[in-house]
Amino acid sequence: MDKMTLESCEERIGYKFKDYFWLRKALTHSSIKGDERPSNERLEFLGDAVLGMVIAEYLFTRFKGRGEGELTRIKSVVVSRVTLAKRSEAMGLGSFISVGKGMLFSEALPVSVMANIMEAIIGAILMDGGIEPAREFTLNALSPDISAAVENQNRLNFKSLLQQFAQREFASTPTYEVIGNSGPDHDKSFHVVALIGSERFETAWGRSKKEAEQRAAELTYSSLLNGSPYGAPGAGEI
Repeated sequence: MDKMTLESCEERIGYKFKDYFWLRKALTHSSIKGDERPSNERLEFLGDAVLGMVIAEYLFTRFKGRGEGELTRIKSVVVSRVTLAKRSEAMGLGSFISVGKGMLFSEALPVSVMANIMEAIIGAILMDGGIEPAREFTLNALSPDISAAVENQNRLNFKSLLQQFAQREFASTPTYEVIGNSGPDHDKSFHVVALIGSERFETAWGRSKKEAEQRAAELTYSSLLNGSPYGAPGAGEI
């Protein structure tokens, strides 16, 4: 990886490295075999921890009127694989990472790889310059995503958020089952339960099946993030 490429990457991320060792390491994927530079996996681990701390601290300090549950929801959106990958792609970071030949046949890098680049760069900045530049980069890079999450622009995407969570934690995709309805045909409400595998989670009512599914997904997602018990019939009924 030549100096010109590294300098171009620095311009994209807005940080000048004292030691290019850390940037090269952050941009080296584990699919490269036999390379003299270790891959970015350890920096991903470090960056993930810094990312969580920085976002949690910012939300805690900036939004004093919001409760733990709401702050957890916002944080989970901001630090999600999908958000990090989209931000990494928007910054053009994928063009700088070195990957093995087997990955060069793909039209685009996987979401996990794009998300990991962001975490690795955060870790690299920390090692090169300390916590303050790492914090500054993280907040500057993710500022649009923090604003969107705070403004609840993702509210209608709880089914997607729950799906990501369930696939990661349970290796299963959520499904939804109508367990009841009420009202006349022209003004019917639906009662839906969210299921992950064979486990029944939260239930919710809605004026349409789609609305009920979204609300059940939101309740289930929130309860799982907060470590609440699940599987009890009727839990979370509203």
